[in-house]
Amino acid sequence: MIRIGVDFGGTKIEAAALSADGRFLARVRAPNPRDYDAALRTVAQLVADAEREAGAAATAIGVGMPGSISPANGLIRNANSTWLNGRAFGDDLQGVLGRPVRLANDANCMALSEAVDGAGAESAVVFAVIIGTGCGGGVVVNRQLLHGRNGVAGEWGHTPLPWPTAAEHPGPKCWCGRHGCLETWISGTGLERDHGGGAPAYEVVAQARSGDAHAVAAFDRYVDRLARGLAVICDLLDPDVIVLAGGMSNVDALYDRLPGAIAPHVFTDHFTTPVRKAVHGDSSGVRGAAWLWPLEGGA
Repeated sequence: MIRIGVDFGGTKIEAAALSADGRFLARVRAPNPRDYDAALRTVAQLVADAEREAGAAATAIGVGMPGSISPANGLIRNANSTWLNGRAFGDDLQGVLGRPVRLANDANCMALSEAVDGAGAESAVVFAVIIGTGCGGGVVVNRQLLHGRNGVAGEWGHTPLPWPTAAEHPGPKCWCGRHGCLETWISGTGLERDHGGGAPAYEVVAQARSGDAHAVAAFDRYVDRLARGLAVICDLLDPDVIVLAGGMSNVDALYDRLPGAIAPHVFTDHFTTPVRKAVHGDSSGVRGAAWLWPLEGGA
């Protein structure tokens, strides 16, 4: 028996087959056509290709995707790939695949992957975040995703920046329609905007590493804002570990600086929570999607 996971990204779709112990047996990907019906067909073809390459079929499919599922009507909402919003994505995928499908937010899938056998393995409570073009988060407790009553657990990127200065209020306008969301500050895009020089985030980091004063100041502000955001999570959840994924997670300086920057904002006299880089990197999304089902495909 195998697990099949699908990472439904904004620019590409990937399907993978995993063995019982989490090894990749097959990985296939294709551009996301960004047309709803064509995307459904692409998923079906990729799943078939992954199963053929792995030499086995799965009884159920896990899919990681942007946004979340409304508990009111089962439709997709809050997806930055806005053409998915209002669609019965799960039902439609089951129709083209002919098997049960479980959907989860892509950040939740990353968190689950890292909690099962990644940077959060052996930890009871894992908070994991994607800090890339946008910002997402996921909570896993005892290897079970925490979805929440309203299906928005872990949507950390659309909470306000904590303890804002006068210069940070009301903050940039977010794609969700509100101002000052964490995503607008602590994503790679947020670093680029705050730096203001037109350079991509990785160049800003490189400039800061080489001592450019303007870039150093922008990166210092970035670390401070990320630390403030994570401090609130520590006060609410007190996780055993914080895991970072996405493009900004590749900045090694974050792991040296964040624990000390978080500590003064946490309501404790003894802060020891580790901040770790995702072990599985860009593979965490598709792996976490595969972990949404047990091997037997049951509930």
